[in-house]
Amino acid sequence: MTTTVVRDVPKQLFIGGSWQDGESGRTLPVDNPATGEVLCRVADASPADGQRAVEAAVAAQAAWAATAPRTRSEILRRAYDLIIARTEDLALLMTLEMGKPLAEARAEVAYGAEFFRWFSEEAVRIDGGMMTAPDGKNRLLVSRQPVGPCLLITPWNFPLAMGTRKIGPALAAGCTIVLKPAPQTPLTSLALAAILTEAGLPDGVLNIVTTTDAAGVVEPLLRGGKIRKLSFTGSTGVGRILLAQCADTVIRTSMELGGNAPLIVFDDADLDTAVEGTMVAKMRNMGESCCAANRIFVHTAVAEEFAQRLTARMAALTVGDGTQPGTDVGPLIDTVGRSKAHDLVQDAVKRGATVLTGGELPSGPGCFYPPTVLTGITPDAAIIDTEIFGPVAALRTFTTEDEAVAAANDTEFGLASYLFTQNLDRALRVAERLESGMIGLNTGLVSNPAAPFGGIKQSGLGREGGTVGIDEFLEYKYIAVPVS
Repeated sequence: MTTTVVRDVPKQLFIGGSWQDGESGRTLPVDNPATGEVLCRVADASPADGQRAVEAAVAAQAAWAATAPRTRSEILRRAYDLIIARTEDLALLMTLEMGKPLAEARAEVAYGAEFFRWFSEEAVRIDGGMMTAPDGKNRLLVSRQPVGPCLLITPWNFPLAMGTRKIGPALAAGCTIVLKPAPQTPLTSLALAAILTEAGLPDGVLNIVTTTDAAGVVEPLLRGGKIRKLSFTGSTGVGRILLAQCADTVIRTSMELGGNAPLIVFDDADLDTAVEGTMVAKMRNMGESCCAANRIFVHTAVAEEFAQRLTARMAALTVGDGTQPGTDVGPLIDTVGRSKAHDLVQDAVKRGATVLTGGELPSGPGCFYPPTVLTGITPDAAIIDTEIFGPVAALRTFTTEDEAVAAANDTEFGLASYLFTQNLDRALRVAERLESGMIGLNTGLVSNPAAPFGGIKQSGLGREGGTVGIDEFLEYKYIAVPVS
C-alpha cells in the first residue's frame, strides 16, 4: 500500500495541463521523516520552469475568468467528492512525507476537502450592486472581477489543507494559479493537481512547480509584472522578503505568517476542559502549527494541579511512525526542526526550568522528539520569544488578569490566543484585550473553513476561509452611468 500511493503520484512539474520534466532534468528527494529514507524523487524546477508556469496561467486567465460561476463551482465540488473518496490514500501519502499520525492525516483530508466544498458554494455568490449617486445624476454600478494570475506558496505542515485553503477561493473567484508547495512535502500537492484535472479543471488554470530554489524561482515571478496576487503561508522573515519583492509591481498580498500563541488558564477554569484544550492547542500536528500554544500561562492557584494533569497526559502519548496503529505523536519534519526544539528545551533548563516529562533526544532513526513539559520558565529563556514548532509545553505562572494579558501581548506576533475561564465577563473582556486575529475561548481548536483565519501585527495580512476568504482574490470595478 505504501509503495502504491507514492508510485501513483505524478513526479513531474504540472504546467499548462501537462506533466513535464524540469528544464535542467534535476530532481529533489522526498524523505520520510519517520525513517530518514527517501520515498521518491520529483522534478526540481528552475527559474525558467517557473516562468513557463506563469505564462501558462496568464494564457488561461481570460477564459477561466469568463467561465460561468456555476461551472467553477461544480468543478470544485467534484474535486471535494474525489478527495473524500480517496481519504485513505491521501492520508497515507501525507503521513509518509510529513510524519503526522494517520488519524490526524485523515482529519486533515476532511478539513482540507471542506475548503473546496465551502468555496464551491461561494463561487456562485460573488456579488455587486447598483445605486443612485447622491445628486441623482449618475447610476453607480459595482461589479467584482478576479484579480488575475496568482502565485500561491504553501508550507509543509499541512500539505493538503494549506493548498485547498488557497486554491479553493482562487478558483472560485476566477483566478488562475501557479502553486509552489514546500519541497519537503510536494507529493500531496501533485496528487491534488491530478484530482482537479480529473474533476474537469481546464488546462493552464492550475500549474505546480516543485523546487529547492525557492528564491531563484519566486523572485523573478514577483518582479516580472504578470503575477497579480501572492498568497503566502510561512515564516515572518520570509514574508517580509516577499512583501519587499511585491512592492516593485504593487502585487496584492495575503500573508499568514508566524505565531507565538499564548494560552491562559485562569483560576476559575474548568481544569478538565483546560487540559484537554491545551493538549489540542499544543499537540495538534506534533506542535508544528503556526497557531500552536507556545506560551502557556497558568494562574498560581491552579498551576501545580494543571501541570500534574498536563504532564500525565503528555507522558502517556505514544511516539512512533505515523503509519503504525496506536501512534499519537509522529516525527518532526526534519533534523533541523528537531534540533531547534531540543535546543530551546536545553536553553530553558540551563536558565532554571524544570523538565516534568520528556526533554531527551531519543536514539535510533527518524526525527522523533518526546512530548515535553517545562515549568519555571525564566524571562530570559529563548523559548519565550521563539516559535517552538514542536511538542514542547512551556508553563509560566501569573497572579492577576492584567499580568496575564500583558505577558500574552508581549510579542510581535498576533495570530491566535487561547483562554480558559468560566467567568463570562472575564472571557469577553480578556478576548477583546488580547492582540490576536483569532481567539480560542475554552477550546484549543480555532481552525474552521467557515471562519476567517489570519492574524494581526507581524502574523500576517488578510484572511483565509469564511465568507471573506474569496475577497482576497477579487477586485472591485465601478462604472459611472449618467442618466438624464
